[in-house]
Amino acid sequence: MLRTVLSRLGTALPSLAGVVVITFLLTRVLPGDPALYFAGPVASPEAIAAIRAQLGLDQPLWTQFAGYVAALFRGDLGTSLTTGRPVVEDIAARLPASAELTLLGLFIAVGIAVPLGILAALRQGSWIDHLCRLVTTAGVSLPVFFTGLLAVYVFYYLLGWSPAPLGRLDSFLSEPPARTGFLLIDSLLAGDTEVFRAALGQILLPALTLGIFALAPLARMTRAAMLAALSAEFIRTARANGLGGRTIVFAYAFRNAMLPVLTTLGMVFSFLLGANVLVEKVFAWPGIGSYAVEALIASDFAPVQGFVLTMAILYILLNLAIDLLYGLIDPRMRKVA
Repeated sequence: MLRTVLSRLGTALPSLAGVVVITFLLTRVLPGDPALYFAGPVASPEAIAAIRAQLGLDQPLWTQFAGYVAALFRGDLGTSLTTGRPVVEDIAARLPASAELTLLGLFIAVGIAVPLGILAALRQGSWIDHLCRLVTTAGVSLPVFFTGLLAVYVFYYLLGWSPAPLGRLDSFLSEPPARTGFLLIDSLLAGDTEVFRAALGQILLPALTLGIFALAPLARMTRAAMLAALSAEFIRTARANGLGGRTIVFAYAFRNAMLPVLTTLGMVFSFLLGANVLVEKVFAWPGIGSYAVEALIASDFAPVQGFVLTMAILYILLNLAIDLLYGLIDPRMRKVA
């Protein structure tokens, strides 16, 4: 297991290096001048040149890159020009909000998609099979920002069931002591049910939006993997030996169908990290996605580079976790690893 972890981390280092280089170059070729943005439209050329020199943008590109890499080795992602704080502190403050939203959306998707896919495979041609196809088609066809806006319009504006989409918590409530950074968990640990209900009401609609987006590929893959497993020879042998239907479905068929479902789950989670940016803007969610968008609009390079690097590290850790789960589900995969 340790050899597998070290091997995967070793192969990820070139990918991280490529992310650092590409992100640095892309932020430099994008339109917009940070010095001009922060100096203002009426600033003189001398003032703009002074700000550009202060930010180090007047130096050659390779000098800027060398300084950026040297700062990375010190754990310094730079300072955000829009907030005036170190990027590491901004990301550490906003990452729990994005993680809580993404994980809850993923749990909702898994809780609906996996049972729906299993039932659709067991009852081909039934109403639940047609429902599975309808849900997967709708989930793939609807853009996540459109689903979010539609949910706000229906559940907040028309029905009034949802609170205003303005962040993680009502402005009249105080956040519980931060232990995990997840408001739902922290409020439960503090025994504050009022804050828990308010936080749940705020996060439910954006999490459902992400869940609908993630539900489609998970349900489709679960149905296809279960159909393939149920038609295998060992399932017919198990039925001939008189094993119960529940044992056959969950102990044999679903266990063999878990590998492709787990692969799809990893892909969906990486997709949700990208979709988070749109959902956070729709629901004014104070996560790192909205933080990166605001920095990009302001031509603030450091937060954008820090955001991309953070997403790359999360993606690598996610793939590592998927590889380790492969070995737990199917011992044959340990030899491949």
